Amino acid sequence: MAHQQLISALRRRSCSALITKKYNARFLFSEATRPSIVHKRSSDVLHDPWYNKGTAFPMTERDRLDLRGLLPPRVMTFQQQIDRFMTDFGRLERASRDGPSDTTSLAKWRILNRLHDRNETLYYKVLMDNIKQFAPIVYTPTVGLVCQNYSGLFRRPRGMYFSAADRGEMLPMVYNWPADEVDMIVVTDGSRILGLGDLGVQGIGIPIGKLDLYVAAAGINPQRVMPVMIDVGTNNKELRENPLYLGLQQPRLEGEEYLSVIDEFMEAVYTRWPNVIVQFEDFQSKWAFKLLERYRHTCRMFNDDIQGTAGVAVAGLLGAVRAQGLPMSDFAKQKIVVVGAGSAGIGVLNSARQAIARILGGTDASYREATKNFWLIDKMGLVTKERVHIDADAEPFARDPEALHGLKEGASVAEVVACIACA
Repeated sequence: MAHQQLISALRRRSCSALITKKYNARFLFSEATRPSIVHKRSSDVLHDPWYNKGTAFPMTERDRLDLRGLLPPRVMTFQQQIDRFMTDFGRLERASRDGPSDTTSLAKWRILNRLHDRNETLYYKVLMDNIKQFAPIVYTPTVGLVCQNYSGLFRRPRGMYFSAADRGEMLPMVYNWPADEVDMIVVTDGSRILGLGDLGVQGIGIPIGKLDLYVAAAGINPQRVMPVMIDVGTNNKELRENPLYLGLQQPRLEGEEYLSVIDEFMEAVYTRWPNVIVQFEDFQSKWAFKLLERYRHTCRMFNDDIQGTAGVAVAGLLGAVRAQGLPMSDFAKQKIVVVGAGSAGIGVLNSARQAIARILGGTDASYREATKNFWLIDKMGLVTKERVHIDADAEPFARDPEALHGLKEGASVAEVVACIACA
């Protein structure tokens, strides 16, 4: 009997690939529910967040993967692991600080990030079961603080970085990514991170956080997503002069040089993954619209700020009409004030105008008529045709001063709303 057990053990150890079944996570892609072939053993498995299950490895898998003796003897269930983490989280969020300037929200992010580093499946299960509690930590508002401090927070690389220094090398670079299949890429150039401006390479926190939400809330397979930062420099002088900054310490590329970097990146990722969806996130307005028009007809891509935010906003506007008990056709009679002239604000304007124009018949004349429904306000106030150096994307919505009923260029939100209400 002992002889047969020895032979069985040797056979197990001679396998070139051992199989383990991940937790019963149900993702959109059926591949995630199938057994995974693990080409690692022993401590290498425990150090791989994709396959590590910690104390949840059953004894049969501990034997197959040479883990027996490397873990405490008790096998814990998945739920017991979650309960243990949530208990620790409650304690650590009250006591964890790296210094007097470390805020509570940043301390919470650090705790979650450490779990992500060691056990990816448990991390996503914790998010899925506690999405209301953790979404504000994984993404807004905490992600803004994370991006501002990312160079100092960096411990373990996540995602891919393509830079201006990689021109001519991006196609072979994409094959450095370990996943053979990628369904979703979220990419930023760090030029307009939330309302914080140019954060350069530190903007990688946005794609990471957004994809974490897609996995936890939409069920996308975490092994088939890829956060990406395209580093073309930064115009943030403070970052360029910071010795801890992780990106290129040079001003941003402009014009054709900038476009050549984005073009090479798009060609590289679509060469390896022809069916991937690329989501552009937090690009400054002057490039956001140009890049959308450049690729939208040839690639599976979209700009979340322009199109995603607009879709949600227009749905809300239509819902407001319905909530008043009015027919949908009355949407064409609404007077809408949009505060913010960035890519998101202009995207909302374009989508809402298109919806109104369709109600009015979808002709060129209906588009011109629909434009009269909107008042655009940016950081300098109401945008009118008197504005000097008006942005090309905002120009169609600039109001004619002669038809403003007493309003002037640069009028405040309160002045505009009061004037519209009395008209």
